[in-house]
Amino acid sequence: MTGDHQSLALLLFLAFVALTLAITTWVSRKRHGSPEEFYAGGRLFSPVENGFAIAGDYLSAASFLGISGLIALFGYDGVLYSVGFLVAWLLVLFLIAEPVRNCGRFTLADVLAARLRERPVRIAAGTSSVTVSVLYLVAQMVGAGSLVGLLLGGTGDLARTCTVVGVGALMVVYVALGGMRATTWIQIVKAVLLLGGALALGVLVLLRFHGDLGALLSTAADRSGHGGDFLAPGLTYGGDWAARLDFISLGLALVLGTAGLPHILSRFSTVPTARAARRSVVWSIGLIGGFYLLTIVLGFGAAALLGSAEVRESSPSGNTAVPLLALHLGGGSGSTGGAVLFAVVAAVAFATILAVVAGVTLSSSAAIAHDLYATLSRRRERTPHREVVVARVAAAGVGALAIGLGLLAQDLNVAFLVGLAFAVAASANLPVLLCTLFWRRFTTRGAVWAVYGGLVPALVLVALSPVTSGAPDALFPGVDFQVFPLRNPGLVSIPLGFLAGWLGTVTSGEPADPSRHAETEVRALTGAGAA
Repeated sequence: MTGDHQSLALLLFLAFVALTLAITTWVSRKRHGSPEEFYAGGRLFSPVENGFAIAGDYLSAASFLGISGLIALFGYDGVLYSVGFLVAWLLVLFLIAEPVRNCGRFTLADVLAARLRERPVRIAAGTSSVTVSVLYLVAQMVGAGSLVGLLLGGTGDLARTCTVVGVGALMVVYVALGGMRATTWIQIVKAVLLLGGALALGVLVLLRFHGDLGALLSTAADRSGHGGDFLAPGLTYGGDWAARLDFISLGLALVLGTAGLPHILSRFSTVPTARAARRSVVWSIGLIGGFYLLTIVLGFGAAALLGSAEVRESSPSGNTAVPLLALHLGGGSGSTGGAVLFAVVAAVAFATILAVVAGVTLSSSAAIAHDLYATLSRRRERTPHREVVVARVAAAGVGALAIGLGLLAQDLNVAFLVGLAFAVAASANLPVLLCTLFWRRFTTRGAVWAVYGGLVPALVLVALSPVTSGAPDALFPGVDFQVFPLRNPGLVSIPLGFLAGWLGTVTSGEPADPSRHAETEVRALTGAGAA
């Protein structure tokens, strides 16, 4: 790209930053500083607004950059991410949304504390929520580094480092000043921009092939370098037994992980009733489903029009496939149309990253302040105002940690990193949430064991997997302490989470309280006594 075209791209990029900062400033003048306002936006959002915000919160850099890139590189196997991310919402719709809204206030720990001893479950759930949130933030940081480095014409370490630090600073500002209200409106704006941009690109790709999907797929297969194998399963996950098990492990993590993501669970507290929470999920499923259909078109479009080799040359993990596709559709490098379309898509992708990191940072700061600080601090020191102050400070700490880890993992695929976060969420959060809501005999010990019994194995298996060492694309390629052969731990760690919860319950000396379970069950199903 020429200097003038880079200036145009940078101008659009800064315009969105200015818009989001204006929203944050406007909202910050109206806040009252209460936990309900900071964590839940006063519970004043409509189902439509919350549905768009959920879509904006969920459709991350992994969706827009990572999934399309994986499809461009690996064809059919990359489509698994699109399918898994969407199917997961059926579990949320039928089992999670209404009970969580009725039983919780702001965080996952609120749901658990409705029927279990508060202190141990808050510490366990708070620790797990922060861990999942940081892993999810790292993926967004990596996407930001890849995108803006390309946008500004530099893919070196300095450009990526400055970008990651800048995104981290912005997300702290959004959360600390605007809380949930500013975060929600940023996510709504981002959802509209992202869906509009993806739809425009998808239409342009289909017009290139005169609406013939068969021609699109055959051309993609021809230019992928893999021929017909590009359109069949097994290119990535079909080699040996480990690759096949990795395929199953990833599918489990994607389908089950959404229901355990802290920043998704917190969105159900921003609407006034459980019925509104369910309607929010219905809206979000429609928006998210439409978007994932478009990512399939964009991924195969990048393979057909650019070729997998060109995508891999720009980014070995495929994270820059969509911006490069936009540049090609607009007329190619050096053309005004190409530069404009590239800049618009890059700005939308950057909006995606900023909106998601704001939501995830807010949920992690809520877990630190509302669960960990409120539980571990002295009772006389706890006030609603101080809790909100701690949440704002925690946002800065989480941002700094995410920046450091994002710089370390900058060569990994964004969608793959999110898959790891989903695996940890499905292992640590989903078992304890389902057992609390639906198992009459579940005890406090079972809850604590379920959280740590899923969280610790998931993290240990990732540390001993090819993701960390023993592979050319590992975090530490120069060393090899790989023991676990799978890249995603979900196949092992998710069952361990359920098993640990069962084992903790049956060995507990403290019997379950039937009255508290009955109260929780009525509250979950009817909303009686809900906050």
